Amino acid sequence: MATVKSGFLLSLGIPGDSLANQIQFIRLVREGVSGEVVKRAVQVFDARELFVRILGTTSSNLSRFYRIKRMSRENSEEMLDTIRLYGQAEEVFGNLEKAIEWIKSPVPALSGEKPEALFDTFEGRRWVSQVLRKIEYGEFV
Repeated sequence: MATVKSGFLLSLGIPGDSLANQIQFIRLVREGVSGEVVKRAVQVFDARELFVRILGTTSSNLSRFYRIKRMSRENSEEMLDTIRLYGQAEEVFGNLEKAIEWIKSPVPALSGEKPEALFDTFEGRRWVSQVLRKIEYGEFV
């Protein structure tokens, strides 16, 4: 698992090492992340529609999630896993802007899909993570 050292984690209200440390990740999921994390993630990643899909809501109802004190385990895990992928992409590409650009672009190694289109399933996130690791180690350029 890539170590997420990103400064954006603190801006999201997530302790810096929580996504890289498995036990801390599990604890965060069990506690449930706040809706404020959703609100900040939408802003930082400019990805409103992505989080609408991940949370299984509508664009007009997304703001209701912003007020939730603790989301369900399922929603928390999907949010944190997605945020972890942004961090992994940031490490691979050197900065968040380049990472977001890659995440929003079709990738041949993902059958031409945009990585963000795959973030709403566990298998999709795993596939994106695998491709990022291959890029990191020079298997894809």
